[in-house]
This record gives sequence, structure tokens and C-alpha cells, in this order.
Amino acid sequence: MALAGFVTIVLVLAAILSKKLSPLIAMVAIPVGAALLLGFGGQTNEFIVSGLVAIAPIAVMFIFAILFFGIMNDAKVFDPIVNSILRIVGTDPRKILPGTAILTAIVHLDGSGASTFLIAIPALKPLYEKLNIDLKLLACTAAMSAGVCNLLPWGGPTIRAASALNIPVLELYRPLIAVQASGFLFVLVTAYYLGKRAYRKQTLNLSAPANNNVCESKEAENNVVNDNMTKNTNTEFNKPQYFAANITLTLLVIGLMITGVLQPVVAFMCGVVAALLINYREIDSQAMCINNHAKTAISMAVILFAAGVFSGILKHSGMLAAMAQTGAEAMPSALSAQLPALLGFIAMPLSLLFDPDSFYFGILPVLAGIAAENNLPQAAVAQAALMGQMTTGFAVSPLTPATFLLVGLTGINLADHQRFTIPLLLITSWVMTLTAIVLGVFKA
Repeated sequence: MALAGFVTIVLVLAAILSKKLSPLIAMVAIPVGAALLLGFGGQTNEFIVSGLVAIAPIAVMFIFAILFFGIMNDAKVFDPIVNSILRIVGTDPRKILPGTAILTAIVHLDGSGASTFLIAIPALKPLYEKLNIDLKLLACTAAMSAGVCNLLPWGGPTIRAASALNIPVLELYRPLIAVQASGFLFVLVTAYYLGKRAYRKQTLNLSAPANNNVCESKEAENNVVNDNMTKNTNTEFNKPQYFAANITLTLLVIGLMITGVLQPVVAFMCGVVAALLINYREIDSQAMCINNHAKTAISMAVILFAAGVFSGILKHSGMLAAMAQTGAEAMPSALSAQLPALLGFIAMPLSLLFDPDSFYFGILPVLAGIAAENNLPQAAVAQAALMGQMTTGFAVSPLTPATFLLVGLTGINLADHQRFTIPLLLITSWVMTLTAIVLGVFKA
């Protein structure tokens, strides 16, 4: 059974990483074939249904989270905040880079790296160019901020980790709130340090003609801000008159969810209904707004349900338990006892080797099983993985489209971006891991 499980996982990983099969087909066809070959026959149907039932609440939550933040973005709820940040940072790199981190974090509330970079980079790039600030700093700061924010309970890695181990999302995320805060604080400090270096370089290169350029840059910066404010103001979805109501609703939904007053799926479902009623009274507008984000929501939900089939078969057939027992027997006890901490320290580089589906649905359950065999909580392994695997690591991984979008929008070379950013992302991951260890997150 252990051998069958390992072969199944390897085949799924190979199919996904080689792009021979889509994640949907690989995570359904291969485990179903394995179960049938093992002689489970009709029981395979029960395994699949059990897996789908376990994954359903998380998949539904993800659908409504995408819809909710999509509606907020359509209504331009965050535009005033973005423009205020652009005004505050001025022309001082010591303010611009921390401002970049804050702006990226706000935009990343929807949990989508692609949309975050599509909004934040075009808004900031002209300012960096006019002030001759190295665009690698823009890409690096945005990557660090978005990476830490990817720990959010509706972010892709957290949802995948919760789905793979059948752990409630909030049970997984609550112990990580302080850890995430420490990571973001480190990002702000690092952004200030990078901005200070850029400021010194700017000062050293400053000459009399350059002073005039700085004045011109200030005017250009104001134009960037004004353009950003006036952009899309006449669109059907722009609802600046409901800004206070939308911000209040956003804070209410997040607050009710994190405090546990409402289950995440209920909080986001009610939030979507309220957001539509506040911003779009006409049925046609509501339908159009939902359709704008349906593709993203459904495509991710389909992957999650496929993962439910994959994990359901591995778990209920006994393959997962057999693999965990075999792995626990093979691993030295001294090493297995420190598994969460060790995983936390190497989690970021694992983003360069495994895409999120392969890792969280293929590798994580085995590691969690080994932890359970050594009387360690499975949640600790998932939390350790979230210290870097497609959180801090997603914006430098060649396995994610967001990485290529980021370097494409900034106009820098992928290798330059990786060489400059990977060390800082690795340190960010280590800071969060150390914080988790100090706070006892990884303890039984």
C-alpha cells in the first residue's frame, strides 16, 4: 500500500510538473486508476465522495472570497487608499519603498498575485522611472509584500494546505496571525533599508541639472497620481459614493471571520450579497459583476474538488497511512521530532521545485502523516509549509505565472529578479519561522 501510494503521488507530480496532464486530469485519473488496480472496485466511489464532501466548504468559501474582493475591486473601493499612499510617499525613496509594500498588501487582499501586480506595478512604475530608482527594488518589494500577504486564510496556499489535511482554515490560520505580522514588519524594515540605499545613491548622483529633474519628477509624480485617480472614474462599476459602506463591510466580513463569529464560507457569502445590494441594485449589473469573476472562481474550485478526489482516495484507501508509517520508520526520531521547524526553514526554496498543487496535495499529506506518527500535530506541518512554499516564494518561482507577470510589468530580467529577491525572501521566511518557533506554533 505504501509503495502504491508513493507511485501514485510521483505519477501525479510528474504529470503536473511536466505539463503532460492538467492538474484536474492528473489528480482524478491517476488516483482512480490506482484504486481500481489495487482492487477496491466500487469502494472507489465512496472514497471519491468522502473526499468531495470534505473539500466542499473550503471550495465554496474560495468561490465567494474571490467574488467578494472582485466586487470591491470593481467598485474601486481601494483606489482612494492607493492614491493617498502615492501622495504621501512623495519623491523620497525612503517613503516610496515602504509605501510600495503597504500598497501591495492592500491590493493583495483579494489573494490573487496576478491581479495584485496588474494593479500595483503600473501605478508605481512611472514614479520609480522618473526618480531613477532601480526597478528591481519595485519588483522585490512587491514580491516580499505579496508573499507575506499570501498567508491570508483565503489565499491559495492556505486554502490548499487546509484542504489537503482536512483542517478548518481558521484553525490553521489563527496561530499564524502574529507570525504574518512579524513577516510584514520585516518587509517594511527591509523596504525602508532598500529605500535608504536608493536615497543615498540618488543624493550622490544629484547635480544642479538633476535638481531640475527632481522638480520635473515631482510634477510627473503628481500627474501619475492624478491619472490614477481619474482612471476608470466613468465606468459602470465605479462606486465612490459608497466608499464608507464598502470599507465598513470589508472590515466587518474579515473581522467576523477571523474572530470565529461566522464561518468563513458564511462570512464571504453574506458579504457578496451585501456588496451587490450596496453597489449594484440592477439585476443586470449584478449578473455582469459576478460574471467578471466567475471564471477565476470556478477554475480554482474545480482544482480544489479534483484535489478532494485525490486526497479522498489516498486517505480512505489506506495508502496515505501506509506511506506515513513507512516514512516515520525510515526517518531518524531526532529528525522527525523537528520536522515542522526544518520544513519551515526550507519552505521558500521548495517553491522553486514544486508548484502549489503538487506540493500541498502531493507532498504535504505525506509529511503530515510522518508528523502524526511521531505524535506531532498535522496542523504544525501545514503551518510550517506556509512559511514559504508559494507564500514568500510564489513571486520568484518559475512555476507560477505571477512571477513572469511581475518581471514583465517591471521590464526586468527574470534571472536578475531572482538573484536580487530570493535572498531577501528567504530571510523573510526564516524570520516568520523563528517567530513561529518562539511563539510555540509548531509545538504539540
